[in-house]
Amino acid sequence: MLPDVRAELGALLFRRVAGPDGPATRARIHDTPGPRWFAPDRPIRVVHGDAAMFAGGLSALLLQSLHPLAMAAVAAHSGYRGDPWGRLQRTSAFLAVTTYGTAAHAQAAVDQVRGIHERVRGTTRDGEPYHAADPHLLGWVHAAETECFLRAHRRYGSHPLDPAGYDAYVADTARVAEALGVTDPPRDRRTLSARLNAYRPELRLTPEARAAARFLLLDPPLPLAVRPLYGALAAAGVTLLPSWARTLLRLPRVPLVEDVTVRPAGHLLTRTIRWAMSPPPYRR
Repeated sequence: MLPDVRAELGALLFRRVAGPDGPATRARIHDTPGPRWFAPDRPIRVVHGDAAMFAGGLSALLLQSLHPLAMAAVAAHSGYRGDPWGRLQRTSAFLAVTTYGTAAHAQAAVDQVRGIHERVRGTTRDGEPYHAADPHLLGWVHAAETECFLRAHRRYGSHPLDPAGYDAYVADTARVAEALGVTDPPRDRRTLSARLNAYRPELRLTPEARAAARFLLLDPPLPLAVRPLYGALAAAGVTLLPSWARTLLRLPRVPLVEDVTVRPAGHLLTRTIRWAMSPPPYRR
């Protein structure tokens, strides 16, 4: 009975994250022979293969939304409201292929994303022009994502890394960031923290960011029956945000509630996701 529940839950989660072509995509990523960008023992494989990524991904979306140019581009061009699962599946596939796939497949995925970024241009409601291929804007998206994935793994990962391991994780992500067009991405936690701080004067809560936060936290595209579980995961993602980001997003900290309920619930949900999905060992 328990194995059946585990298999059914794992299959459901995998379909949501990877889409209908998930099994074929996974086989192509892991079974195609050839050199990889990252060796099997690299920290990026540890972090990106852990269920803590679920909370980290939500946190990253919230943090990234605070840059008005990045959020304007997402609101106008990504279709996250009309096709949220498709966007999640495309992002998941990109992370998987660049982390575990062959070097040729990783480069092809990067080239495809760069082509999309090149076409995404527009103007914010305040008249500021944006271009998704702008290295400065790409640098913000990368730094915010890396910070949130790192924070999530430190708190909820099954085997947290030591400080040197997390520095190496930041260095690994820089390999992908450079391929995407980021100029001089951070290569350790100290530089990552400094880079995030350097962006802070540019950040603010725009109407688009408020709408995205409401969508992610209060009105997700999920059946009512599973929303409480998602809510606990989303709350765990919120607690991963830097305090200054929570202030900008108007998500105040409630110490007793977070320490007594949110963090334990986040650990439980992450362990449950990890147990249900139990991915096969990655191959070289």
